[in-house]
Amino acid sequence: MFEDRDIQQIYSKGITLNQIKAQVARLEDGMTHSVLIGAATIGKGIERYDASETEKLIQLYEAKKENLSILKFVPASGAATRMFKFLFQFLQKYNPSKETIESYIGKEANSQVETFISNLKQFPFYDEVLTKVRDTNPNFDNLSRGERCLYFVKMMLDEDALNYSFFPKGLLPFHQYNGKIVTAFQEHLFEATLYASSKNQANLHFTVSEKHQEYFDKTLKAIKSDLEAETGVTFNISFSFQKEATETVALTAKDEVYKNEDGSILFRPAGHGALLENLNDLDHDIIFIKNIDNIVVADKNSEVSNYKKLLAGVLLEAQEKVFAYLQKLTEGTAEEADFNLMVLFLRYRLNVPVSVDFDTYTFEEKTAYLIDKFNRPIRVCGMVKNQGEPGGGPFWVKDKNDEVSLQIVEFAQIDFSKTVQQGIVYKATHFNPTDLVCGVKDYKGNKFNLKDFVDPEAAFITSKTHNGIDIKALELPGLWNGSMAYWNSIFVEVPLETFNPVKTVNDLLKPEHQAS
Repeated sequence: MFEDRDIQQIYSKGITLNQIKAQVARLEDGMTHSVLIGAATIGKGIERYDASETEKLIQLYEAKKENLSILKFVPASGAATRMFKFLFQFLQKYNPSKETIESYIGKEANSQVETFISNLKQFPFYDEVLTKVRDTNPNFDNLSRGERCLYFVKMMLDEDALNYSFFPKGLLPFHQYNGKIVTAFQEHLFEATLYASSKNQANLHFTVSEKHQEYFDKTLKAIKSDLEAETGVTFNISFSFQKEATETVALTAKDEVYKNEDGSILFRPAGHGALLENLNDLDHDIIFIKNIDNIVVADKNSEVSNYKKLLAGVLLEAQEKVFAYLQKLTEGTAEEADFNLMVLFLRYRLNVPVSVDFDTYTFEEKTAYLIDKFNRPIRVCGMVKNQGEPGGGPFWVKDKNDEVSLQIVEFAQIDFSKTVQQGIVYKATHFNPTDLVCGVKDYKGNKFNLKDFVDPEAAFITSKTHNGIDIKALELPGLWNGSMAYWNSIFVEVPLETFNPVKTVNDLLKPEHQAS
């Protein structure tokens, strides 16, 4: 299947031949769908806390965080191109010499363009773009409305202009305070001071694309000293790229490994599941995970941040109990009565079904079984009530060994041709906003090897085109999906106010992105 030059290319990326053969086999065999047995709901996999309970858990976290090493992990490599998709279409289709902007909008029934041009002054980049347009076109203010709109969008998106779509979301103008533009990257630094710092230190790690690294460095240099002076917090910022060793091959329609015109194998980024490698390199007591575009303006952030503290409090409370149990189990001081309490804790706190044969095990078998179930990374995930948002959600899932576990499942993992699976999805009450707090160390303080807890069966297979040719592409199990399949999971309801992603540029018009 592979020539010498192919093998050299494979090994140069830090990938083994067996790994590539396994990728090919998975692409040939097709995707393994998750087997849903029920939606996680309040009281059945999702916890809900009242105001008093929430305050106690926040206080627990506040009391302990100064003695913890805390990190905020932010996937930030995606380019902003999709944010401007409808504006690129506008540039292709609209000709102001042939029709007015109003007739174009009516003909295309394009509400997105109408919303955009009707609210231009509310966008954080309005002044920057307008100044640039006027500099390059002194006659700008005398043009028709349609021509002004066209020039404005061109200045935003053209490669030889501001070129916004080239940059990652994290470096785009997201918010504005008294005429000062602030990026999502800067907002994440500020947000970390509210819940992810200790001893006046805030550690943040951003996964970025290599081509954007210098721009992040430049932005950090420009804002770091002023932000440290303003907040009284010192920022320790690190960056990493998706590793070449996580890239995957693709197959043609004939199940042949796709090769480029020069005969080299096409290797593709393997989705956000590849970031498990980056996460695994980090050594901290608690790691918060949040996407780069899920951020709000500063005056709305205190309330949002309280729910991050709630999740961390839930984690610390559960972790304390788990570590105490593991201490007893490994020291040999646990008794049968302890086993009963541990089983209850596994079932009702960590959502881990226990074998029906557990009571028939010997004392030693029970001890080994419980150590295996407890000695795992723990994640506490915020879950938001369904609002018709696309994306995955919390479900009870059965694996190939008939073991049941609580998982975050993407829609792409579900076989919607099966009526029963459809029915379970339609009964789901919550979705996943990608809002996690992770405990990645064991009871002795040693960091887990997170790669030991991945379900490789949860890989994604997607249909793509490359140079006009249909290919089957492979993505690694998602970071908060199959890559965390064998973690212990606690899901907690959080309000919709904690979920404010920017999927299109018009999302910046929402109140959560408009400073008071």
